[in-house]
Amino acid sequence: MHCIALCVLCPVSACLEDTSPGIGNAVISNAARAAASRLFSPEFRSVFVKTLGLTLLALAALWFAIEGLFEWLAWPWIDAWLPGLPSWAGWLGVIVAGIGLALGLALLIAPVTAIIAGLFLDDVAEVVERTDYPNDPPGRAMPALRSMVLAIRFFGVVILGNIVALLLLLVPGINIAAFFIVNGYLLGREFFEFAAMRFRPEAEARALRKKHAVTVFLAGLVVAAFLAVPLLNLLTPLFAAAMMVHLHKAISAREAA
Repeated sequence: MHCIALCVLCPVSACLEDTSPGIGNAVISNAARAAASRLFSPEFRSVFVKTLGLTLLALAALWFAIEGLFEWLAWPWIDAWLPGLPSWAGWLGVIVAGIGLALGLALLIAPVTAIIAGLFLDDVAEVVERTDYPNDPPGRAMPALRSMVLAIRFFGVVILGNIVALLLLLVPGINIAAFFIVNGYLLGREFFEFAAMRFRPEAEARALRKKHAVTVFLAGLVVAAFLAVPLLNLLTPLFAAAMMVHLHKAISAREAA
């Protein structure tokens, strides 16, 4: 699976040219490669199991919630609108509903990624900092309450963004692009600020992200590409958090130079 990750990331990162003053495509590509190379390493094993397990539990809970809402709201309406359906139509309805549920769940992976990342970003960052930057001062974990508030805010923003992306799926020509633009912007912005706030005040982290907005957005597109790969996308919280730690380190080094 590590090879799959690199194959997905390389085509995206290869087209990133001089995105911010002093920041080139190599920075984003190196951050993506470093994050992918750590996903299955022994150092990541504990946080890997926790992140993957909680992501699966959250998606399963959402599946049953969406299924319940469909049966409660949509199915009675369909039955009233088309009374006297033959018995085989029920199975057809189940198939159509299953496809709809799967699509809905796919769109919810980004928000789930957001909330899971808020819970485990500091764990991921500590592993990356300890193994890849042992000579640098370690970052500070955010207070638990503030971290949860930011994670919930991030969850809400990503939900709204993906609702917009869902509506744009109906518009020919921009439907697929909408998914990548929305999630590239939101995931890049929030994950980078999460990583930066381990070393900077919140306002300073936001200002640094704005200064390198194009770089962060393009790095977010790499995360969105990772998110678009079935099964691999279950590891998005782990990959995105690790990648943005590397990106923040690289940008900070350029800023200090």
